[in-house]
Amino acid sequence: MMPATQPPPSGDILIIDDEASVVEVVSLYLQREGFSVRSARNGTDALVALQAERPALVILDIMLPHIDGITLIRRMRETPALDVPVIMLTARGREADRISGLELGADDYVTKPFSPAELVSRVKAVLRRATGKAADAGDTPVDYEDLRIDPLTRQVVARGAPVELTATEFNLLWFMATRPRQVFKRNQLLEHVWGFSDYLDPSTVTVHIRRLREKIELDPANPIWLQTVWGVGYKFEPGAGR
Repeated sequence: MMPATQPPPSGDILIIDDEASVVEVVSLYLQREGFSVRSARNGTDALVALQAERPALVILDIMLPHIDGITLIRRMRETPALDVPVIMLTARGREADRISGLELGADDYVTKPFSPAELVSRVKAVLRRATGKAADAGDTPVDYEDLRIDPLTRQVVARGAPVELTATEFNLLWFMATRPRQVFKRNQLLEHVWGFSDYLDPSTVTVHIRRLREKIELDPANPIWLQTVWGVGYKFEPGAGR
């Protein structure tokens, strides 16, 4: 049975950060670009705000009072009604936080201190990925043995069971599956799927590939579809799912 269609996001941006100066500056830049903005100063208030009205995107500081950002991402990804795009704000040098957030399904991250203009461009890029078409390869579903990917409904079925993917995970899978056996470097995938490669760590791709394998591969340690080409990057192999 396919998962129920989620309601469309309300269109605003929810900023979750306990630093008033960050909220003020980021809000100003977003509003200049025509976005409506809400904010929460701690994890508890953030959950209330998320449940009150589903935003189009969340800008989330990892270091929060009451409920930390990693816990919030986990709760959001476990709750379909709260499953919206997330851009993490992390302190410089806290790589473990970034990796944890990406593994839980964050779509992007920005390291503090950051350029508000850069953050706004990241917001636009993530929203394009979340609300636009999956790729430029047409609207026809892709069918391989035991795997079906539908770009119109953005649904994936592996071995007869529906698979829940984030917007970025879906776009990454769709991009590679519509270009079978083509080998991509991580920077190429950042450019084509994320829309830029100058600021993101290539490990972002590694984390998303690992998450996809855990969701669609029968044995993630020995993947059939999402294969590593050692020393180069990754490719989609349209073999049997086993």
